[in-house]
Amino acid sequence: MSARALFWPAGLGLLLVALAWHLGAGAHAVPVRSVIPTLLAGGDSYEAAVIAEIRLPRALGAMLAGAALAAAGALMQGATRNPLAEPGLFGLLAGAALAVVAGQGVFGLGAPTLLPLLAAAGALGGALMVWALTAAAGGGAGMLTPVLAGAAVTAFLAALTMLLNLLDQRGFEDLRIWLSGSLAGLRMPVVALVAPWALAGLVAALIAAPKLTVLSLGDEAAHALGVPVARIRALALAAVVVLTASAVALAGPLAFVGLTVPHAARLLIGTDYARLLPASVVLGAIYLLAADTLGRTVIAPAEVSTGILTALVGAPVFVLLLRARA
Repeated sequence: MSARALFWPAGLGLLLVALAWHLGAGAHAVPVRSVIPTLLAGGDSYEAAVIAEIRLPRALGAMLAGAALAAAGALMQGATRNPLAEPGLFGLLAGAALAVVAGQGVFGLGAPTLLPLLAAAGALGGALMVWALTAAAGGGAGMLTPVLAGAAVTAFLAALTMLLNLLDQRGFEDLRIWLSGSLAGLRMPVVALVAPWALAGLVAALIAAPKLTVLSLGDEAAHALGVPVARIRALALAAVVVLTASAVALAGPLAFVGLTVPHAARLLIGTDYARLLPASVVLGAIYLLAADTLGRTVIAPAEVSTGILTALVGAPVFVLLLRARA
């Protein structure tokens, strides 16, 4: 059996293992073999309450956020033909974080139902700023121009976020951990609110994915093959905004997930986006589950924000990709 054929049973099996590990690990550890029976049996036991009320929402949030960011990264890399593209490097995460901080801290829009809308508006604004700066720099010839534009926009938006936090010290304390990229405190009502957004974004991504392989041949070749380039790019951008907003609403701004995971999927499954994007979704869910579990256990009882771990892994990958493209 080929490596590609083995990917799906191995990947889905690893996803279940990562889920069971996440649900069992913690200050009150539950043996992995007992996690599923405890969860299914329910009851009033302490173990059942910890798993169902605290760890399960966090695990589902990690799976959705990881899948969303990985899919968004794969979409961006395919639509822009830039292997360095991902929501964190192109200003979407910073824009979403700023919109949430401004909406909650300045305008008092703290209702949970508004969180995905604020994040989506901010992500779209960040993306448009990067596009405008890239166009002003000469149309974005080369792969590094939009990356540099994204770095500039990200730094600018992050500075605005910090300024707002300094003006509202109490709000900053409430958002400090969330801004580092964390699933701590996530509860099921928020997961249930954001899940339809994330699933809608994933469906749109899967619809656009087969056409992205043709786009990699160039716009002229894609037009000749009957691909509506502008429509596919618009669908991809809409999906990226929705997916990024969903991930930010669940876990805050988690950088480099959209960069690292699609490149790992390419090594395992190839470059055909019809297979690459679903593979990225599975690997993204596994990756964030594992990162969040390590964050809760590596220096227990203290906790490391998941965003710190994803940055520690993603930053060296980014440097390697830069060196490879130099």
